[in-house]
Amino acid sequence: MAKNKVNVTINGVEVQVPEDYTVLLAAREAGIDIPTLCYLKDINEVAACRLCVCEAEVGGRPMRNLPTACVLKVEDGMVVRTDTPRVRKAVKMNLELILANHNRECLTCARNQTCELQKLCYEMGIDMERFDGEKRTVCIDDLSPSIIRDSSKCVLCGRCVSACSKIQDISVLEFVNRGVNTKVAPGFGYSIKDTDCIYCGQCINVCPVAAIKEKEHIKEVWDAIADPDKFVVVQTAPAVRAALGEEFGVKMGKAVTGKMVSALKRLGFDRVFDTNFSADLTIIEEGHEFINRVKNGGTLPLITSCSPGWIKYCEVFWPEFIDNLSTCKSPQQMFGAIAKSFYAKKEKIDPKKMVCVSVMPCTAKKAECARPEMQVDGNRDVDYVLTTRELAKMINEARIIFDKLPEADPDPVLGEYTGAGVIFGATGGVMEAALRSVADILTGKDLKEIDYKAVRGIADFKQASVKLPIGDKKVEVKVGVVSSIGAAEQVLAKIKDGELELHFLEVMACPGGCVHGGGQPHVSAKDRIDTVVKAERAKALYSEDARLPQRKSHKNAEVQALYDEYLKDPNGPIAHKLLHTHYAEKFIYMPDVDDRV
Repeated sequence: MAKNKVNVTINGVEVQVPEDYTVLLAAREAGIDIPTLCYLKDINEVAACRLCVCEAEVGGRPMRNLPTACVLKVEDGMVVRTDTPRVRKAVKMNLELILANHNRECLTCARNQTCELQKLCYEMGIDMERFDGEKRTVCIDDLSPSIIRDSSKCVLCGRCVSACSKIQDISVLEFVNRGVNTKVAPGFGYSIKDTDCIYCGQCINVCPVAAIKEKEHIKEVWDAIADPDKFVVVQTAPAVRAALGEEFGVKMGKAVTGKMVSALKRLGFDRVFDTNFSADLTIIEEGHEFINRVKNGGTLPLITSCSPGWIKYCEVFWPEFIDNLSTCKSPQQMFGAIAKSFYAKKEKIDPKKMVCVSVMPCTAKKAECARPEMQVDGNRDVDYVLTTRELAKMINEARIIFDKLPEADPDPVLGEYTGAGVIFGATGGVMEAALRSVADILTGKDLKEIDYKAVRGIADFKQASVKLPIGDKKVEVKVGVVSSIGAAEQVLAKIKDGELELHFLEVMACPGGCVHGGGQPHVSAKDRIDTVVKAERAKALYSEDARLPQRKSHKNAEVQALYDEYLKDPNGPIAHKLLHTHYAEKFIYMPDVDDRV
């Protein structure tokens, strides 16, 4: 239903906007930027930073004091000024007060040049430190395998608190203490490691400064590359190519696959491979697992296990669904297991001297590779995980001019991939890739209609039905796709209560899937309003899928060779040893008082 519109004048510009708009949104419609630090549309609209103050008149009468534009609703005939001396003075004052107790080690900060506070100070012309308040206490929580929290950088914007509670519905972070002692942290002084955090990194994505960041593996990777006794291989997840270019000025929505591969080769990796290869491998294993469960009365719905954040959430909060989880490892871990077995044997490399590095859009992947189950015969599948942001830092450290790089292809044996592997990075991509292969395997045909658009898009939950020949009859297979833990919780509750019937369910912890993972390039709050980040990055993957000659995982020639030469049968004994794992109910450890951070 169309919403009523009202007329508003902002800085002399007349604009007509829906009646439920705030002044902040109306200003954007008028092409006027109002500064914000705490604001995230629909997630954190709390007016905490006080940087979006304005002067406003309604019915010719000025509003009292300076209202905040992010929560001030528009009214017909409202007149707003954001460019008066009074407003500019107030905004600068509020910025200076935030800076007064902020850790200002900008040159060595992880967010230098991408920090929203730093950018606002530059834009508002703050060239001196007028106030020097007591700095926030430095408390570094670096005990988790994925995330580091630095209290001295926090500006109490509340974005991370809202993202964790409203998007993921986990609420690991909260405001604790009162007054000048207020800080954002897990309750009772616990480390993030000892909470039910799933390490998805959505808190990192929304933090405007560097109060929360990933635990970097850059130094360890540089050391491995420089060690002549190590053979270092690298794999790149599908979503990385959809966002890496943003770090070098490439427009959002453009894949940079060839330049990414070229950069990795210049960094000195001994072999550059692609996680898309093992994404195709995952589809073969998971597809046959699904067929076996349907034919033999196995536990349904089969739920995908590619997202480590989702896996931990299931183990902690929904252990009754553990038997539903696919036993397949994620593509990251499958790749490492194959690299250190099949590839090492083929190339006569000692697996103990091989270092497997992953470049992922996901901070939870750092925790996944450290799981005790993720090893074979004493060799860890994956040794180090770099986020997309970390790879960009390494490229900059190596003084590589990214836009001047030639296009390059991954190395052979573990580098070929299909379009099905590429779309793993978008929500719905795993399901679509599985349906493409499962339908062919069951029909014995090379089906031409392979674009399952019903499972595409950035909606939190999508459903579809596909009729497939199973046994001697056609069965209606009901599939579902859900992204974000908050949405997944609702879907699981409906399945448990019998309100929703599904045979196959894809779950991704991050909203929009891996393209919006916690390790992807930072996007400012302003750009989050103007650009649908998830959709734009997903376009890059679907475009690459459409142009590839093979778009079905079981058509990958290198994967076929892997089965012929080594694995033999999908879900067979060798495949189970290398490519499958197990999950179990987990209890959150609550440490003694002396162990708190």
